[in-house]
Amino acid sequence: MQGVPTLQIALLASSRQLLKWFALAASAAACGQLLHAMGVPAGLFLGPMLAAMGFGIAGSNLRLHRQIFRFGQGCVGLLVAHSVTWTVLSAMVQSWHLMLVATLITVLLSALVGLGTVRFGGIPGSTAAWGTAPGAASAMVMMAEENGADGRVVATMQYVRVVCVVMIGSLVSHLLGATAGASVASGAPAVVQDPQPMATLLSVAVVLAGITLGNRLPAGALLTPLLLGGALQLSGLLTISLPEPLLAAAYGAIGCYIGLRFDRPTVRYVWRRLPTMIAGALALILACAACAYLLAVAMGTDFLSMYLATSPGGLDAMAIIAVETHADVGLVLAMQTLRLFGVILTGAFCARQIIRLTQAR
Repeated sequence: MQGVPTLQIALLASSRQLLKWFALAASAAACGQLLHAMGVPAGLFLGPMLAAMGFGIAGSNLRLHRQIFRFGQGCVGLLVAHSVTWTVLSAMVQSWHLMLVATLITVLLSALVGLGTVRFGGIPGSTAAWGTAPGAASAMVMMAEENGADGRVVATMQYVRVVCVVMIGSLVSHLLGATAGASVASGAPAVVQDPQPMATLLSVAVVLAGITLGNRLPAGALLTPLLLGGALQLSGLLTISLPEPLLAAAYGAIGCYIGLRFDRPTVRYVWRRLPTMIAGALALILACAACAYLLAVAMGTDFLSMYLATSPGGLDAMAIIAVETHADVGLVLAMQTLRLFGVILTGAFCARQIIRLTQAR
């Protein structure tokens, strides 16, 4: 008999949790559709992210399973693979030296911003070094914890920058009127309006295979389906077919995963340093935007594509915005991927240099 109240409490708690998930899903879908109807670039991603941030800060204690997040990344990667053509690959090969220069400049700018946050924001050098690194947020957090930095602050700095990058990227895309400028696209992918069931099943199978094979790679859930799907498409073995509801769910999964990371304890822990984090993120975004303008002139490409390509962080988010705005998806993904690997390979060295300089001061 004593077990009955315990069972009732467990059922009640489970019901409350299900109601929270239902409320989050409804809010995310409503916000995403609203922003999408308003013509906001990547609205189907931005809306769920903002809704999830509200739930996280309100103390809902919800956490989206990482495999759902990875499946969303895989769908975005396969969608981007739709733009992989021989023409795009040829253009990327011809501009490899400028892409490498852009990657080096972004890494140096992030190091300077890291030093600035230590000098003017009072953030420890070891934490700032990893928190300002423009790479995959999850990878930077894991590497930071392995090197003795505070993972909570690093995670917050990374995701604050991701939110700033996404919101400013959407604003810039809207102001430049990119949705009307489809002429700048070089094979930008589009949602399949009348998907074939067999082609859709094969596309989903490629996504599942890609996220499984890329389990141990940085951003492997996005990059492996992209590479696998692109190779199959170039060989004529696959016709990529992703219906709009599936893509909307993928965008929402990525947005909710990022938004729910902003829970109340984390925000309370870093509240005093939050203005410094936001200022550092904005400074890095502005510096990268200036670099993007110069590179766009040098490479003869449009500013929006170069801006998205050099934005510091959020590979999947930038891919979504590039697809939605008909930007040069191949350029964006090539430079974002190159910088991702560059940051991972040089992250430990740059962090040690920032720590050494701040300790010397």
